[in-house]
Amino acid sequence: MQGMGYIKKYRFSASTVLIILLCMFFFSTCIDKEKDKTKDAAAVVNYNSYSGSASCVNCHKTIYESHINTAHFHTSEIASEKTIRGSFDVGQNTFTYTSGGVVRMEKAKDSLYQVAYIRGAERIRQHFDIVTGSGTKGQTYLNWSGENLYQLPVSYFTTASSWCNSPGMPNKIVYFRPITSRCLECHTTYAEKLSPEKTEPELFDKGRMILGVDCEKCHGPAARHVEFQTQNPTEKKGMFIINPATFTRKQSLDLCALCHGGRLQKTKPSFQFTAGDKLSDYFLIDSTAKDASNIDVHGNQYGLLAASKCFQRSTTLTCITCHNAHENEQGKTEIFSQRCINCHNNDHADGKLCKMTSTISAEELKKNCTKCHMPQLPSKAIAVLLQGNDTLTPATMHTHLIKNYPDETRKVLAFIKAGQSLQKNDKH
Repeated sequence: MQGMGYIKKYRFSASTVLIILLCMFFFSTCIDKEKDKTKDAAAVVNYNSYSGSASCVNCHKTIYESHINTAHFHTSEIASEKTIRGSFDVGQNTFTYTSGGVVRMEKAKDSLYQVAYIRGAERIRQHFDIVTGSGTKGQTYLNWSGENLYQLPVSYFTTASSWCNSPGMPNKIVYFRPITSRCLECHTTYAEKLSPEKTEPELFDKGRMILGVDCEKCHGPAARHVEFQTQNPTEKKGMFIINPATFTRKQSLDLCALCHGGRLQKTKPSFQFTAGDKLSDYFLIDSTAKDASNIDVHGNQYGLLAASKCFQRSTTLTCITCHNAHENEQGKTEIFSQRCINCHNNDHADGKLCKMTSTISAEELKKNCTKCHMPQLPSKAIAVLLQGNDTLTPATMHTHLIKNYPDETRKVLAFIKAGQSLQKNDKH
């Protein structure tokens, strides 16, 4: 009997302990959930999270002054005579549609407009408000209509130094396309919405927008960083800021793929992804194999790079292996070639710098890697109708599918033999 009492007592004690442990578990789980809610709430990005790149100049003057000359920084800005590439001079300021309608670029009282005329009568007049595109390939323009943004019908094509029909728009009628937050996510650093998700057209707060792809696109919202460093000027460690140099390969690629990874279907509101985040937490990623020949040279540079042997054989190659986001390196073919040579040197697999070493001098090889292996190809996505043309004129840009292109190599050899400059007008 005493033994049975001991067993009952033991069971009672064990049951009590188990209940206490379960209570502690559920209590701690509730606390953790509350912590998660607090963390999630704090992690929501809004306009006040940002400081603006001008706040970086006090401590990072050299980098700032270099970055403001890049295409990224100028991919969106306030429209003005200085920022708009196209001409407003009479005879150079019109685009005529196949239906006979005309859009004329006009100045009036220090303002700039696209004005549509049908049979000589003015039908609609819309103000140039925002320029998108650095002008390297071209520009398109946005207009504020209340709290909505619309793409204007006429764009500018740099190669032809001419006004053109905005890409993808009809050539028979004057059409104004609504702009979405996903468009702005790649052409601005931040744009605050006033409308709930799935509202169309979307509403934006024009006073809470940060134009251009600036410092905070890659280093994260910096308001806390600027506040802390201002109050603690002797602190050498950068607090509350992101250093992409510390990223894993995947983090680095995800940051660039946000805008250079093709069409992504978002699962969370735009602008919530920030540097260092996992892209698949914010977008549906198509994991099925894709034929690189079907990927356009514009918009999905990551997809093309990922299909390249260079990328697949490396454990470290990322976009910033070859691109310096702080510098304007457009047209500097030799710089990019040198970055190729950093890996493809005489110690490479077959012991040769290049299979063309017997045909091209070492000096020429050092300048022209991308001409043969990343040639400029026409884009299907960015193709425009120029004045009087019935067929589309594509923009050309360097493909990021790195491989041998025999036809391009023959062109390069012909240029070198003729003693001509391969670097002239080349834009990487």
